[in-house]
Amino acid sequence: MNRNFVISVVAMFVLSMGFGFLIHGTILHGEYAKLPNLMRTEAEAQKLFGLMFLANFMIALGFSWIYIKGKEARPWLGQGFRYGVAVAVMMSIPMYLIYYVVMPFPSDLVAQQIVYETIGTIVMGIVLAWINR
Repeated sequence: MNRNFVISVVAMFVLSMGFGFLIHGTILHGEYAKLPNLMRTEAEAQKLFGLMFLANFMIALGFSWIYIKGKEARPWLGQGFRYGVAVAVMMSIPMYLIYYVVMPFPSDLVAQQIVYETIGTIVMGIVLAWINR
C-alpha cells in the first residue's frame, strides 16, 4: 500500500459521501419524502449511519484499488472519464434498474438516480485519475 493509494481511498471516500449527501440527501430528498412507506425515517436512518460510512469506505477502497491496478500509460483525463463510465455501467445503472424492478419507485425518480449517480461516478473517476497521473 503506497501513499497514492491511501490518498486515493481518502479522496474517494470524501467524494462518495459528499455525492451521496448532495444527490440523495439534498437533490432527491423531496422525492424520497413522497415515499414514506418505502424509505426509513430520518431518525431510523441515523441509527444505521455507521453502515453508510462502511459502505462508502468500501466503495472508496474498491474504486481506488481497481483503477490503480488497471490504469494504463494513457492521458489521465480520458482514462478517468472512461473508468467512471465503466463503473457506472457496471454498478450504478444496473443497481437502480434492479431497484425499480423489485420496489415501486417512480420511473422519474429512478431516471434521476441513474443520471446523478453516473455524473458523480464519472467525476470520481476523473479525480482518481488526476491523483494517480
